[in-house]
Amino acid sequence: MSTDLATALAEGPPLILDGGLSNQLAAAGHDLSDELWSARLLAEDPEALTEAHLAYYTAGADVAITASYQATFEGFAKRGIGRAEAARLMASSVELAREAARRAAVSRPLWVAASVGPYGAMLADGSEYRGRYGLTRAELERFHRPRLEVLAGAAPDILALETIPDTDEAAALLRAVRGLGVPAWLSYSIDGDRTRAGQPLEEAFALAADAEEIVAVGVNCCAPEDVPRAVETAARMTGKPVVAYPNSGETWNATTRTWDDAPTLTPAFTATGARLMGGCCRVGPETITAIARSLGRG
Repeated sequence: MSTDLATALAEGPPLILDGGLSNQLAAAGHDLSDELWSARLLAEDPEALTEAHLAYYTAGADVAITASYQATFEGFAKRGIGRAEAARLMASSVELAREAARRAAVSRPLWVAASVGPYGAMLADGSEYRGRYGLTRAELERFHRPRLEVLAGAAPDILALETIPDTDEAAALLRAVRGLGVPAWLSYSIDGDRTRAGQPLEEAFALAADAEEIVAVGVNCCAPEDVPRAVETAARMTGKPVVAYPNSGETWNATTRTWDDAPTLTPAFTATGARLMGGCCRVGPETITAIARSLGRG
């Protein structure tokens, strides 16, 4: 790429992130009802992941997030996948997104962000939206560091430390990314003006203010209406570029197992001042195209 992503975030016009990878895979007919979620396809149908990434690049995304959110040594071990093969699969997530970038018929730079989900994603029990796992920061650091090393070794443009529910895990990740030689962004999952675990966002973002490896901070997997205040807080507390990729705004009804309400995410959130914007759960390529158009692209 002619410009690295960290420089583009700091100096260029706003960039566009992709939407929900699982959303695009489900729309293509893939069953993701598995503890490994989209990471299962790293082993079973890697081409499906490349096609999903390609759909977002084609829709207008500048950055695609890999299928490694729920990919961990522990999670793969539960499926009988050994450590060496697990590492190969994690690293392949970066190459699959790179392949999609090569196939995309666009002239603009395209980047790859290697997803690093929270500890709770590996548990696959919803605790990623609560935090407070009962682990120390040192234990969380030991969990994250090995897969961070694998993903960094695959040479993504950036590491996406995303959907982080509390400050303990954020602090552990800030230590775990040291010395890897790859920049990272830190993105919290929030509820209102607090992390999912209930800590004030001022406190949460302040942790990253002096972390050299962190080149952007922000929020994801949250309600669209929570984004404007969070973006302001993130910028004020860190002075770093801000990333924002909320959910569609629909609500999951666990009783009927359906999505209730209408989507509330609109391209208007691009006016918040975030430097990298896209979508998370229930956000597909059509919304990414709408975001691109709102920024004068396409």
